[in-house]
Amino acid sequence: MANLRNLKKEIDYRLEEFVFDCEMAIYFQPSKEEAVVGIMENAVALRNALYIKANNPTEPRNASLVKKYYAALRRDMVSSFGSLFEELSALNEAK
Repeated sequence: MANLRNLKKEIDYRLEEFVFDCEMAIYFQPSKEEAVVGIMENAVALRNALYIKANNPTEPRNASLVKKYYAALRRDMVSSFGSLFEELSALNEAK
């Protein structure tokens, strides 16, 4: 990880992309607005949780553990947003 600022920017970027996809889903399927808004709320809660984790590493004085912590955080971020995208896709496929 290059630095904490870039990690936070990446978290925000992923959230923005997800919210954009949610807005498009609402536009094309207005009948599913409530379900999509619920998924969006989960995404914002995920963003807030990731920020809290990013700002509070477990062992801030041990450089090797900090690197491992942020690598795990990045993997968690990717998988969590991936599952949200899958949930949105499944909702859009359902009739």
